[in-house]
Amino acid sequence: MAVCTMNIEGMTCQHCVKAVTTALSKVAGVQRVTVSLEKKQATLEVDEAKFQREAARKAVTDEGYALR
Repeated sequence: MAVCTMNIEGMTCQHCVKAVTTALSKVAGVQRVTVSLEKKQATLEVDEAKFQREAARKAVTDEGYALR
């Protein structure tokens, strides 16, 4: 298992945290998601054999948030 960190712009409340967490949880290969509103960051524990970073990026942007 590997750790992937994503810096996310546009999250302003716990609803945003939940939306990002839910979206990233649906990405293939993601085992665990932790989203920090304060750090504007998502930390993913992933199965490297199944995980595609681009799919995770798309999941975040499809929810209306930007990556930095």
